Amino acid sequence: MAPSKIAAPPDTLPRAIQARGVRHNNLRDLDVDVPLWRTVVIAGVSGSGKTSLAMGTLYAEGMHRFLEGLSTYSRRRLTQAERPDADRIDHLPPALALRQRPPTPGPRSTVGTMSEVLNVLRLIMSRLGTHKCPNGHDVPPSIATQAMEIQCPVDGVRFEAPSAESFAFNSIGACPGCNGIGTRYEVDPDTLVPDPDKAISEGAVLPWNVGGRRLSMYAAGELGVRLDVPYRKLTRREKNVVLHGEPVKRRVTLSGRNRRTVTLNVTYDNAITAAQKSEKSRYLVSHTCPVCHGTRLRPEALRSRLNGRNLAQISALDLDQLAAFANELPPLMPAELSRMTTGLVGELTGAIGPLLDLGLGYLGLDRAGATLSTGERQRIELTSTVRSNTTGMLYVLDEPSVGLHPSNVEGLRKTIAALAGNGNTVVIVEHDLDLIRTADWVVELGPGAGRLGGAIIAEGPPDQILKSRRSIVGPFLDGRRAVERPPRPLPRDSATIAVRRLYNLRNVSATFPVNRLTALAGPSGAGKTALVLDSLIPAARAQLSGADLPDHVRSLSLGPVRQVVEIDATPIGLNARSTPSTYSGAFDAIRAHFAAASGRSAGHFSFNTKEGQCPTCRGIGSIDLDVQYLPDINVECPTCHGARFNDDTLAVRVDGLTISDVLGLTVREAVDHFAGVSTIVRPLRPMVDVGLGYLRLGEPTPSLSGGESQRLRIAARLRSSQRDVLYVLDEPSTGLHPVDIRTLVGVFDRLLEDGATIIVIDHDLDILAAADHVIDMGPGGGPDGGRVVARGTPGEVAADPHSVTGPWLASHLAAEPPA
Repeated sequence: MAPSKIAAPPDTLPRAIQARGVRHNNLRDLDVDVPLWRTVVIAGVSGSGKTSLAMGTLYAEGMHRFLEGLSTYSRRRLTQAERPDADRIDHLPPALALRQRPPTPGPRSTVGTMSEVLNVLRLIMSRLGTHKCPNGHDVPPSIATQAMEIQCPVDGVRFEAPSAESFAFNSIGACPGCNGIGTRYEVDPDTLVPDPDKAISEGAVLPWNVGGRRLSMYAAGELGVRLDVPYRKLTRREKNVVLHGEPVKRRVTLSGRNRRTVTLNVTYDNAITAAQKSEKSRYLVSHTCPVCHGTRLRPEALRSRLNGRNLAQISALDLDQLAAFANELPPLMPAELSRMTTGLVGELTGAIGPLLDLGLGYLGLDRAGATLSTGERQRIELTSTVRSNTTGMLYVLDEPSVGLHPSNVEGLRKTIAALAGNGNTVVIVEHDLDLIRTADWVVELGPGAGRLGGAIIAEGPPDQILKSRRSIVGPFLDGRRAVERPPRPLPRDSATIAVRRLYNLRNVSATFPVNRLTALAGPSGAGKTALVLDSLIPAARAQLSGADLPDHVRSLSLGPVRQVVEIDATPIGLNARSTPSTYSGAFDAIRAHFAAASGRSAGHFSFNTKEGQCPTCRGIGSIDLDVQYLPDINVECPTCHGARFNDDTLAVRVDGLTISDVLGLTVREAVDHFAGVSTIVRPLRPMVDVGLGYLRLGEPTPSLSGGESQRLRIAARLRSSQRDVLYVLDEPSTGLHPVDIRTLVGVFDRLLEDGATIIVIDHDLDILAAADHVIDMGPGGGPDGGRVVARGTPGEVAADPHSVTGPWLASHLAAEPPA
């Protein structure tokens, strides 16, 4: 009988996600069709509504429908995004998201745990490893060792077979000396009494100067420690009581107000104990755990070996080496375990493969997660997603190209194609032109940002977008450069740093011309972050404050630099009370203007004070309604109707506007409205200069994109002198359209004209081409990186045969200049 064939899917299956009447942030009654089972890029200028559509609408609603399959009990324990406001969204698959900036991992996270490769490796070690019996004899793997109890073939002693958990440093395999952290934190006694010429009563013992811990100071007096003499004059016994005294109880009598006395029973905390309880890192010094020597594992877990290596030695291999190590295992295992060996090794190589495709082969499993760059963390999350082999899902990726060198983008494309090839829909918010060109479909939002955005200006395959007259990204897909900025001659003054050894840096030195734009390029893991963020910035701050340079920095010369400013793209503010007007300081001037015109206090016009805010919503303008197992519902405040202020405050009009009306203005509108009030215009003008004139004065800053947050920070700095200020920006192109890159480079030029020096770490070719000086690091990542392979003008680096970035930069420089 011939095997039956699977019938082709009927034509009645939906072809696209149909969203109608979407109203989220600046999206106003948007209608859009997103093709299913394809790779779809959502493009547009910064602030045009891309994330509102992808994350705030498609992902939020898809995730909600995914969670609807869970029990009510389970849903009550999950954080759910607010459902988007839309007329209807049809044919939407359950959704998962990969965010632009994954959270920074904790101290227990490593590449091995984040990628789950270590989980497979622990299982292989437990099943295929050679274990030690209690008498020290080797017990090689066999069918017999798969039981819960193993018998030693030499002396017959029986012992419990180690499980995968026996090799977990987050479980029973943890080192007892550091509890699986690999590092021990201990109090540095030298930090407890920085000024021994002070008496204890004058605050000589720092940990005793905080709140209730002052009681220990009085208890020390009851234990015979003199509190009114300089600390250096205390006897050895007294100092021992201060630092190491036992936690005994003592009665302490305190004089309060009105000469009343209070007697308390106080348990004495010595200075070291008080420092440990204070949770302030300034008292702590870290060092490698002397028990496990940084491996995180207990000694018993290190006795088992796989092909002659214990788990710590295997974890120290980079992923490229680990893949080769895995392929060596099958011939070494007994024939009776061949089926198990094949399955386990296949799991291991399958987990490593996507990481190698994304250019992460230089990472070791034991690399601490907190030391990874944003791009590295995001790619590890992406590989975990790819390995799940799901079908019928919606994956929403927010700028997966963040932190990726052009040489790594091909691996990213392969990974995304694998997701779509499995029968999933992949929606990507992206500015990388290569990813846009290779997408199946593009939805472009615009034409501007904020109120000027939120509409579809072009949609279709990339070749159709390229020809569209309305498309803004189309000309750039055709190869046009965003910026034309010839490099300027380098000055004599420069900042120079020499690093002995840090991560993969080995005796590296670099020079950064003063009053010029320097760009650091190179593959992910080449050492850019280690050189600038982990070396130059802390060394410069130490030198400017008169402190010693970090141990790994051999020398530093800052030239005329007098201040260092680091600007990142993390969200600004924690809640809706932080707005562009409050962050810039303009709201203080606006409230003062209203106060002067009305004869009332400035506090009367604040949504953070009782005299000004709406009593129902407390100045937020909306109320979150707890619906238990459903996501919270955010509704407009029924009292102030979103105005934030009470009726008494809203009754005041100045120049025809209430204070709430002012918060509804865009920055550019506010500059025009208050043209005659310099105290208001002065802090707002820089926001217009950096291209943020479309922001409303009262919109929450946490909702801004990474690029908007970064430019808002720059705008705040534009109000002060830039002379001899060093700016360091990490990936300033994050979230920026080529048009926004042009604006950003214009902001750089303004800073340079005012005397600043700028260093950027970036992969964007427009920014690299616009730099005065380029430092290219590599040639690879991890052990293959850590060196300066080329330096000079963009043209010189493009022509340097040793440059890793050179070929892409050369092609970009040869492209058509901006219109």
